[in-house]
Amino acid sequence: MKKQLISILIVAMASGTAWAIRGQFGHEQGASWAGAIFALSLILVSRRKDWYSKIFTITLASAIGWGASGMISYGQVVGYGRSTSFPNAFYGLLMLFVIGSIYGILGGGMIGLTLDSSKEKKVNWGSLFAEMVAGGVIGYYLLIVQLEWLMTPPREEMWSVCFGAGLALLWYMVRNNFRAPVRVALYSSLGAGFGFAFGNFLQTLGTVMEIQFNMWNVMEYSIGFFGGTGLAYGVFSSAWPDETPASERWESKVGMIFVFVFIPFINLIDSMGYHTLMERLNDKVNPETTAFLSTVTGTIIMFIVAVIGYLKYWKSSINFERKDITHLFIIYLAAYISVSYIVSGVFAGRFPLNHQLYWINFFIILWLTGKQLTPFLTNPHKEFNTNKWLLGFGIVILTILVLAFISVNMHGVMGGAHERFPI
Repeated sequence: MKKQLISILIVAMASGTAWAIRGQFGHEQGASWAGAIFALSLILVSRRKDWYSKIFTITLASAIGWGASGMISYGQVVGYGRSTSFPNAFYGLLMLFVIGSIYGILGGGMIGLTLDSSKEKKVNWGSLFAEMVAGGVIGYYLLIVQLEWLMTPPREEMWSVCFGAGLALLWYMVRNNFRAPVRVALYSSLGAGFGFAFGNFLQTLGTVMEIQFNMWNVMEYSIGFFGGTGLAYGVFSSAWPDETPASERWESKVGMIFVFVFIPFINLIDSMGYHTLMERLNDKVNPETTAFLSTVTGTIIMFIVAVIGYLKYWKSSINFERKDITHLFIIYLAAYISVSYIVSGVFAGRFPLNHQLYWINFFIILWLTGKQLTPFLTNPHKEFNTNKWLLGFGIVILTILVLAFISVNMHGVMGGAHERFPI
């Protein structure tokens, strides 16, 4: 496994950076951009040319899978983790594990299915999405309306929709014998779930120690880092078809348009529109000029992303080389970092420290890509080892319990803390 560590680290760092940046945007559109970066980093280090040819469909699937989780509200749950009572703190960290696990199942499962789809065993995407929608509806009405298992009152309980959709996705994979995608989904869920709970603990610890840093961003980085770790381990330790067919040209075109045009455009409208920035920058001198410059710069960046995406699609078609994947990864992540500066108010003189760390991660990732070898195990796992996963699950839950105990004993009443249960 030592040879695979650099490859896993690359995916983990790219995912952590992307999810931390996602905090500047939020919601499904920000998570979709981050999810596409998860896939780009994974395919870059895979060194599989047949996967290169499916780059746009894989990134599309990843954007949809990780992006769907963006509808889940978790601010209230983070507050439970900052409680001074053990039951509330443990509940908060445990529910963050559940939310993170949902992220991993949807994101990892969608990536895995796209990688495993072949002529002999094709994914029926229409049937799958219908089942996931039905699962989401059933999950909401069963868990929230009927059983009233409210995780985040008074916030929306959209976690139940994603939970139901995730179960439907898992059932589809198991029923149709997609073994490798099941491994990817479940290891991604374990990583992202732990990352969310551990990140909340780090956020509380940083607040107690009065560290002058955006500790919320640390929590977000933790979700992405450990989620990316689980994703990469699941992919690189699983058995895949020796050769998978290239995507149809229309499939690649749809993926390219969605990932390199639609997602950036939606983020531009939602986070960098002139009126949106005017509201955000109304405490600054000359907010009109600042908002105008920000919107124009954001538009230029999004246009560059769209043009490069289209040129790669047009010139390479299905004959992608590693340099093409590298270029797509660089422009997509660099653009995400750049526009995060704009959203944070760079033209108003704001240069948050965490943004400088994004660039440090970026250059370390690029350096590591020149060092990594083949990421796959010599003898990959063809079956999902339930006992091994359950052992990991048990260790994670026990760790969360210990983190909750430490948390309640290291601080008093904190700002932003919430009580789910009266003690």
